[in-house]
Amino acid sequence: MKNKTMTKKIIMGKYKGKTLKLPSGDTTRSSKSIVLESFFNTIQFEIIDASFVEVFSGSGSIGLEALSRGAKDLIFMERDKEALKVLKQNINQTNPSLCKIISGDSFVNIKEVIKILKEKNESAYFYIDPPFSIRDGMEDIYEKMISLISSLPKEVVKMVIIEHMTGLEINQKIGSYSIKKSKKFGNTSLTYFESSII
Repeated sequence: MKNKTMTKKIIMGKYKGKTLKLPSGDTTRSSKSIVLESFFNTIQFEIIDASFVEVFSGSGSIGLEALSRGAKDLIFMERDKEALKVLKQNINQTNPSLCKIISGDSFVNIKEVIKILKEKNESAYFYIDPPFSIRDGMEDIYEKMISLISSLPKEVVKMVIIEHMTGLEINQKIGSYSIKKSKKFGNTSLTYFESSII
């Protein structure tokens, strides 16, 4: 029997009600609606006319929600082939001209994203939702993520948001960034980092 395709809808904004496909749960993990809603309640006005980078984007549901709510351009980063196929279909339902997909290893390709933002003289919201480290082959995913955040120059970052396992202990400071706030949603938490004043 063929698996039923999982979907979710864009909640608010220009593309409200558009149905997004979700890749197989074997390869990616969809953000819970309650997490997504809390995130956009937090940055709802700041996101307008801002650049947005979704690292480990899967279906692109966070980035496309940002686009629907007024973000001006999007960069999606994803390596899984099935997820990339779904991501392209989802982007086609909105405005592909405002979306760029960078396929392959996000830890390597982050340099390309930094270069793009520097050339445009722009800073962006970075939403980072790595696979949970309990998955096979993902044991060092959080160490790599911390290195990735540390490598981000302050001039290209408005804010870094990490969606992670609630049990994960995250340092108050990563590179040039300090925790602004953290919120728990059962097994999942959102932690917001901003550039340290110093």
